[in-house]
Amino acid sequence: MLLEQINRPEDLKRLSMAELEVLAGEIRQFLIEKLSVTGGHLSSNLGVVELTIALHTLFHSPYDKLLFDVGHQAYVHKILTGRKDKFDTLRKYKGLCGFIKRSESEHDVWEAGHSSTSLSAAMGMAMARDLKGEHNKVVAIIGDGAITGGMALEAMNHIGHEKKNIMVILNDNEMSIAPNVGAIHNYLSKIRSDRHYLKAKEEVEHLLKKIPAIGGTLAKTAEKLKDSLKYFVLNGVWFEELGFTYIGPVDGHNLPVLLDTLKQAEKVVGPVLVHVVTTKGKGYTPAEQDSHSWHGPGPYKIESGQVLKSVGPPMYTEVFGSTLMKLAEQDSRIVAVTPAMPGGSGLLKFAKQFPSRMIDVGIAEQHAATLCAGLASEGLKPVFAVYSTFLQRAYDQVVHDICRPKLNVAFAIDRAGFVGPDGETHQGVYDIAFLRSLPNMVLMMPKDEKELQDMMQTALEYDEGPIAYRYPRNSGIGANLDEAPKAIPIGTWETLRDGDYAAVLAVGPMVQVAEEASEQLAKEGIKLRVVNARFIKPLDEMYLRQLANESIPIITMEEGAIQGGFGSAVMEFFAANHFTGLHVNVMGIPDYFVEHGSVKEQREEVGLTAHNLIAEVKKLVPRKRQRA
Repeated sequence: MLLEQINRPEDLKRLSMAELEVLAGEIRQFLIEKLSVTGGHLSSNLGVVELTIALHTLFHSPYDKLLFDVGHQAYVHKILTGRKDKFDTLRKYKGLCGFIKRSESEHDVWEAGHSSTSLSAAMGMAMARDLKGEHNKVVAIIGDGAITGGMALEAMNHIGHEKKNIMVILNDNEMSIAPNVGAIHNYLSKIRSDRHYLKAKEEVEHLLKKIPAIGGTLAKTAEKLKDSLKYFVLNGVWFEELGFTYIGPVDGHNLPVLLDTLKQAEKVVGPVLVHVVTTKGKGYTPAEQDSHSWHGPGPYKIESGQVLKSVGPPMYTEVFGSTLMKLAEQDSRIVAVTPAMPGGSGLLKFAKQFPSRMIDVGIAEQHAATLCAGLASEGLKPVFAVYSTFLQRAYDQVVHDICRPKLNVAFAIDRAGFVGPDGETHQGVYDIAFLRSLPNMVLMMPKDEKELQDMMQTALEYDEGPIAYRYPRNSGIGANLDEAPKAIPIGTWETLRDGDYAAVLAVGPMVQVAEEASEQLAKEGIKLRVVNARFIKPLDEMYLRQLANESIPIITMEEGAIQGGFGSAVMEFFAANHFTGLHVNVMGIPDYFVEHGSVKEQREEVGLTAHNLIAEVKKLVPRKRQRA
């Protein structure tokens, strides 16, 4: 096999065109086989096999900088840069990362788990190159969805203004090329990217302007004619107006044409955008037919395309989606808003049932947040369904446009806590810290899927400002969902297990961990109180005062960052109210980025387990006995 001979990008440069095309087929088969075991981003990577081969054949990584936006489409890049032997460990604990990772390879020059960042980074690298007097190429590969993101548009505006030598590859896996237009586009692309043509055009315009009396008029007329024709025949006019030379569309699966186009684009002086049309899932029928479902599947059977799913309680995301539909049937004010994640956020069925009340804004979290503010200002009940890690991108809008004017926006924060294989770029562990500091914000987390339903009802009835409920990526615990949702009094906790040796104030999934520890300790005669601290803000101050008066040792437990988290809030309360002599131990996520693996492994790494909680309680027991 040719693939066995490819250990670095230089190995591609000795292959013939026919061999490169054979290699593309081998890479597709490799991906289909490996991901059937590990899971991962399949359809997007199958779509960029030829494109990635072409880039590494033409350019000289890592001297030339290849920046992959997000990294969903970077598996082929990993294969070609010496990591194919590690694909059995993809997205596993201490194994190959599912995204670009700078510490993993010198060829990974830019890493990101959030989209629309590559163009800004490319501009920074190009400016650094020019300041240092270097001559390497800078190439950013970005998808048609990501290029609509506000950050990407800001970068394009700057790149076009500065006229830096940057190549942008627009990987368009949604559009197709119309036959009666494609040939003209390909012809214009070759002409417009030809250095001799560009030079000739400049010389003609210069000569026209030198003709006495009429030269200037002719030059202006020629320029107007050129611009007018451009609007008629060139789809890329918008990119041209931003200062880019536009080339394309080009078939992203035709290696000879792709390589020829990239070679021509390389000759362009200034920013150039190559519009490459690809097919998500290319080469694997199930993924081609349903690229959305095959974007990031778990393990699957290659022959049938059946994704292997575990049987058990529904995911929290599913419970959210089905509950929101029921609430929306009863309350016409509810509107769902999502930033390009209707499937991931469990809103596909909602969209079918309430198409006019389902708003997908694309990859635009900032816009989504302020859109919700506008909806709420007119009396509607917007529900912003967003992953915790993506809510970070809209922080200013949450602060300024929602919290400050106390608008009734509900935040459905999915993927809160550890996210497993997606790892450090997607961990939802910072929202507690950045939301609880905001005035007017209410923040909740349920102990199970039934309590999630109740919190959704609570948010619907709440009319005093923004309110958020965060929930994990995991399945529920099998709670009974038959009862109708009931609102929970704001800022109230509940005691699940009584005890006087120590009290664990647990948030979300940590409640089950605390109950497991309490059950084991009970066998040893140690009574551990378990408190469902479902309201992170406001705290249950009455309960905290009661604990302080009891002088009982306290342990807080959260699947979130310790700095500024729930445990910090508890200690701040005791300090502000001058409660002294209390023992408060905070268990959470330390001050570093936790990498990919299973949620179980991630919890074990940071000590968020029943075993570690038991150990902490046993350290406190002697102190309790001494006070007694």
